[in-house]
Amino acid sequence: MTQAAPARSAKQRKQDTLARLETDVDAWVATAGAEGGQPYLMPLSFLWQDGHVHVSTRATNPLARNLLATGRVQLTLGETRDVVRIVGEAEVVPDAEATTAFCDTFAAKCGFDPRDSAGPYPYFRIRPLLVQAWREVNEIADRDLMRDGEWLVED
Repeated sequence: MTQAAPARSAKQRKQDTLARLETDVDAWVATAGAEGGQPYLMPLSFLWQDGHVHVSTRATNPLARNLLATGRVQLTLGETRDVVRIVGEAEVVPDAEATTAFCDTFAAKCGFDPRDSAGPYPYFRIRPLLVQAWREVNEIADRDLMRDGEWLVED
């Protein structure tokens, strides 16, 4: 049997979560259609900037259609024994905010430039409402780091 590492403090888990948001490149992104529509899960590269997760996908993809219809989204980063789960609300980044600097930063972080892709690839800004992080069962009870868009843990 594998011995679990001691549980991290909430402060440490928040620091680890913010570090992952800065350095990880990809997340699993889950949506569902309006009124109980079909769930949809896909991996996307992301940019963490100004307290929001930014993603981009072709406008005709189910994920983009679901985000436009409901704004509801869940993301996970990491492995099953070191996971960050984010529940959030998404909106399209207005064209005026998709500046050259923003798009260049997104492309540099993600290794993917939506501007070079065929068809419209809108950017979506996801505001985290719930953030959870845990490694092992000993961290599950205190996994909530953010609720209702407010961090529960000081820096």
